[in-house]
Amino acid sequence: MLNYLWGFMIVIGIVYAAFTGNLLAVTNAALDSSKEAVTLCITMLGVMSLWVGLMRIAENCGIISGAARTLHPFLRFMFPSIPRGHKANEYISTNIIANVFGLGWAATPAGLKAMEEMGELNSHSKIASKDMCTFLILNVSSFQLIPVNMIAYRSQYGSANPTAILGPAMIATFFSTLAGIIFAKFMYALPEKNSNTYHHSLPQNRTSSTYNQADLSKKKKGGIFH
Repeated sequence: MLNYLWGFMIVIGIVYAAFTGNLLAVTNAALDSSKEAVTLCITMLGVMSLWVGLMRIAENCGIISGAARTLHPFLRFMFPSIPRGHKANEYISTNIIANVFGLGWAATPAGLKAMEEMGELNSHSKIASKDMCTFLILNVSSFQLIPVNMIAYRSQYGSANPTAILGPAMIATFFSTLAGIIFAKFMYALPEKNSNTYHHSLPQNRTSSTYNQADLSKKKKGGIFH
């Protein structure tokens, strides 16, 4: 659907430019945007490589597993269907901690891996599970103590006081996250029309609260960011 929407907007823009005599502006914008896209991709590649490497070090040092244990009560409250000891819990913990400190670049790799793990638990269904939706809501609301990226942008563009947004950002993201949690738990309580809970996708000798240790050892062989 989005592909059709973008295509429609591009066609309308070109047609409008043709009728108003601004085709040269469209050509220049296309060339400039292409350069910016390549620059952005190179920047993202470097930043993502940096954070994935740092998180791999944090994994080997036990920092990520420690964070998962610290956030365990919150994770059980927000994601009750994810089995205890599953790798998804570690990815979610890393993502939440990175978002709290405003490190969006660091949160992205962990968030993608968390969704991948939850997708496996959801039997790769085309319909997102409740836990996947809850995780997405938490990422969108994203409570932040220190919006590092935003402060960096403000400093880059010459702000007289880049840290002036600390208080307002903390208050705004706190209430947005609170609203997101309330909405997520309300929707979690609603019955599913086509239930596809995790314990249905696991063999009968397992439960949703305990994940088979053999599976965990297989997951750990390649590391979190393998």
